[in-house]
Amino acid sequence: MIKSMTGFGRAEANGGDWAVAWEVKSVNSRFLDTKWRTPAFLRSLEASWEKVVRRFASRGRVDLFLNVQINSADMVGLTFNRTMAASMLDQMASFADDRSLAYAPDLNRLLNMSMLWQDVGGDPDPNLAGDIAKALEQALTAWDTSRMQEGKATLDDLQARLATLEGYLAKIEEQIPLIREEKLAQLKERVKSMLDAMGAEYSEDRMLQETVILTDRIDVSEELTRLGAHLKRIGKVLAKGGESGKRLDFLIQETFREINTCGNKAQNSDISAIVVDFKTELEKCREQVQNLE
Repeated sequence: MIKSMTGFGRAEANGGDWAVAWEVKSVNSRFLDTKWRTPAFLRSLEASWEKVVRRFASRGRVDLFLNVQINSADMVGLTFNRTMAASMLDQMASFADDRSLAYAPDLNRLLNMSMLWQDVGGDPDPNLAGDIAKALEQALTAWDTSRMQEGKATLDDLQARLATLEGYLAKIEEQIPLIREEKLAQLKERVKSMLDAMGAEYSEDRMLQETVILTDRIDVSEELTRLGAHLKRIGKVLAKGGESGKRLDFLIQETFREINTCGNKAQNSDISAIVVDFKTELEKCREQVQNLE
């Protein structure tokens, strides 16, 4: 199935002593680019989480937000540096005593002194890590589902536009022979008029040479053949699904090249109008393809 690179997913887990919540959202990008927003004490687990993300996606910028609420004081992992605090208080008491000053320390001020509070570090609780990993899987599954839903909508739109492009191609193929005959008739008439004006003798051989040159200059049969082949290939890629964004982007670039050549060589206002419509529709396809994985 074709997937969009844009999606959103959320999942929660509650372990009694903690509550965790993941949010995953993504936009298009050439490569897989993960951005983590997680608590500092869990950063050591990001490498293992990265492997989980890569099971779900190969392209796109993916932002992952983890919120962890700890309900048990024993799991916070903070220690108070009693030695340093006692030394500081003793120093201040001695300072006050030397100057015969009253000293009544405000212990609440120690709460704002970050140097006295330390994160003991170490590995996070295995049960907490397990719940976080499980919730991540669930969030990624929800995110992947949203990408598939958007991918399905994009696929339907692209297939409809592809049918429109095939219709434009059929119109061009229908008109090209008529245009060729019209151009040749105009050439013959113009050459005869010039020869009559100069009083020169009409040469069938010369006219044949000019006809061959004009036919070669306005001939777009090869371009139309390649254009049709590109459209068929786009249809096959859409039908096959999977990671198709890069392949479709390349095919659309090649299709643009061929339709541009057709418009330039045909030298006809009716064909030019169809080419403009074709390129407008093709540009809309390219915009859609940019979001596909």
